[in-house]
Amino acid sequence: MSKLVTTVLGVGYLRPAPGTWGSLAALPLFWVLHVLGGFWLALIAVVVMLALGWWATQQEIAGKANQDPSEIVIDEVVGQWIALLPVSFGAGMMGVDVLRLWPGWVAGFLLFRLFDIWKPWLVGMADRRGGAFGVMLDDVIAGVFAALVAIVLAGVAHGFLM
Repeated sequence: MSKLVTTVLGVGYLRPAPGTWGSLAALPLFWVLHVLGGFWLALIAVVVMLALGWWATQQEIAGKANQDPSEIVIDEVVGQWIALLPVSFGAGMMGVDVLRLWPGWVAGFLLFRLFDIWKPWLVGMADRRGGAFGVMLDDVIAGVFAALVAIVLAGVAHGFLM
């Protein structure tokens, strides 16, 4: 069970760049969450998957030398969902189809991957923490950074922050 969770049903075994594949897999899953329950269901799913991912990652790395194997991509899914929360919120507030906010999807995806790969400041600190908590936390922080930058970009694009 823990392997299915951590690899997101095997997506983590795709090569090259399993983290990018995990982030891509997160997109249609997030769309389904938004369609079924909007922002609030997506937010609840982030919290549930963070807890489930932390548990499953603990199971998978216990007693192993490699504490952050590349096939574990549940952390990318959680981080990517966090990056997309502003898109879900905005679509709900405007009463429009979430896919109409496609620039936010693109920005959320690219910004999350940028922060996840680059690992600036708090992202890198969390990554160096190690253990299952560190595996999950660096992507959570990367997702928060991506969400914040996406919000600023949306504000600029819509003339609110000019």
